[in-house]
Amino acid sequence: MLRIITDFDGPIVDVSERYYRVYQICLDKTRNPRQKVRKLTKGEFWQLKRSRVPETQIGIISGLDTAQAQEFSQLRKQTVHTQPYFQYDNLGDGAVDTLLQIQQAGIDLAVMTMRRVRELNYAFNQYDLGKFFSEDRRYCLGNDYIKTGDTKDKPLLMSRALQELPPAYDTWMIGDTEADIVAAKSHGIKVIALECGIRDRNQLEQEEPDLIVKDFSYAANLILEQSLQTI
Repeated sequence: MLRIITDFDGPIVDVSERYYRVYQICLDKTRNPRQKVRKLTKGEFWQLKRSRVPETQIGIISGLDTAQAQEFSQLRKQTVHTQPYFQYDNLGDGAVDTLLQIQQAGIDLAVMTMRRVRELNYAFNQYDLGKFFSEDRRYCLGNDYIKTGDTKDKPLLMSRALQELPPAYDTWMIGDTEADIVAAKSHGIKVIALECGIRDRNQLEQEEPDLIVKDFSYAANLILEQSLQTI
């Protein structure tokens, strides 16, 4: 069988609004009441995130001093992946149509994400996405899992998936971060990186994926085209 393993945030869900809302909230909470700050536009903020500018530097660019920027960074890390803010996520353009296309083509589909079980379930329920991924095709972190870092944790998820999933004659990983690329390459799996997520093209190129394309739909179409050529 042909298999696609896809990341969740980036390919399927657009997290930019959640990240920007949390940025605004943490900036307001960190600054002094009368302190003037420069609240970045969403476009400015997201460009900095995509080019991996450190959180402390984003705080300084926004008008915080060094100590405040460190506080801002810590508060943001504690806040951005908490339940009240997942409501600001949005489905990526064409994501559901692409999932339907993959499903109708008979491709085995699995999801692999740094979300915890409760966070993934929330999104599945919010957008009715569970129908695309059976229980045994969902690879995420346990609710009590202690994270060590995405580039360490995601290869572990990949290792588990490859042990548990039935054999496939061809497997592709689709993702938008260095963790996706590292997880795939460390297990000899072809990987397509997407420019629609939280890393810009320059950051993705440094990790040397097999391909870099615009979005989830484009990646799925490429895989489908290549599979037809090998039949």
